[in-house]
Amino acid sequence: MTYERLPGWDLVQQGLADLAAGRETAPALVVLIGEPRLRSIGLSIPEVPVSDPDHRLFALLAREDADSAHGRYNALIRELVSFERAAECAA
Repeated sequence: MTYERLPGWDLVQQGLADLAAGRETAPALVVLIGEPRLRSIGLSIPEVPVSDPDHRLFALLAREDADSAHGRYNALIRELVSFERAAECAA
């Protein structure tokens, strides 16, 4: 299956690349948050030992800009869920 046309694929693709390169970025943490559902869709997620990726994502966003961290966190999660739902429907 190809995912390029699905909403949120850019975020997931960047997260997968960052995980493979060993970078802890917002997209990488989003992928780790969605790991169980993304695996069930058929994506291969690199094994990275990160505990509490949701808390780590929020902390990363808060370090960048504490005032907008909550809104940006929610936007990233909505984008992840949008991709997951679209991929499940396309399967």
